Amino acid sequence: MSTVPTDPAVAGAASIGHWREYVELTKPKVSLLIVFTAIVGMLLASPGMVPWQALLLGTLGIAMASGSAAAFNHVLDRRIDQHMLRTRGRPLPTGTLGELQALVFASLLALGSMLVLWLGVNAITAVLTFASLIGYALIYTRWLKRATPQNIVIGGAAGAAPPILGWCAVTGHVDPPALLLFLIIFTWTPPHFWALAIARRDEYAKVGIPMLPVTHGVEYTRLQIVLYTILLVLCTLLPFLAGLSGLLYLLAVIPLNARFLYYAIELHRGRRAELAMRTFRYSINYLMLLFAALIVDHYFMIHV
Repeated sequence: MSTVPTDPAVAGAASIGHWREYVELTKPKVSLLIVFTAIVGMLLASPGMVPWQALLLGTLGIAMASGSAAAFNHVLDRRIDQHMLRTRGRPLPTGTLGELQALVFASLLALGSMLVLWLGVNAITAVLTFASLIGYALIYTRWLKRATPQNIVIGGAAGAAPPILGWCAVTGHVDPPALLLFLIIFTWTPPHFWALAIARRDEYAKVGIPMLPVTHGVEYTRLQIVLYTILLVLCTLLPFLAGLSGLLYLLAVIPLNARFLYYAIELHRGRRAELAMRTFRYSINYLMLLFAALIVDHYFMIHV
């Protein structure tokens, strides 16, 4: 059944769409986190200030690519989104934007991103950013998400790429420190998203998406969250052990990890139903604070 508004005034407005709907297509909260981690990659790649062209144009290009991938995700998931409480208020399920408008918008963002990065930054950043866009928008959303309960683990590579993109925007090549940042986000993604998947298990089951709690049960998923959180803790120590960061970062990451482990273990015990969403929300703050600690430590090390 069509979800396009039948009221003529609403339908007329939906034919063009309001700028807020287009902003919503870019998943701004997710995109901001992606851009932030990319900027951290730029800052850590620079002994001092980041060259302005890499900072401004690199950030713009990566932000546009992130928004494009999110918009393509809206288009590909539009039928699923209609049946999920978390997503049914999005522009396409409600009919405030049409599929064609979303496709054109996503395509223009993708094209603009590649032009900005290729002409204003460097070729490798453009190529890797495009690969990440395709990895999330098509490989994950169109195939992996519907094909395997390991969708989050495999597809997490695309979401973990932004620090590498930021690093490449400054240096023009991929170096081991950038891979450490990639590894942190890669191991962070499963416990982050599986916590949400537990909270929304019934909705994913309803639309036939084989998220881990749907296919293997909540208890198994809780155990996997604990195991991946332990792996994440070990990965977050690597920047200090490899000399990418110093004592200031270590002092910040220890309590952050302790809190994440606490949530994971309490979630595994299954004593409180609301812990899944609390774990999910904390994981977002965790990643932001961890990467902020990397920045503060980096510039502290330069000036001591």
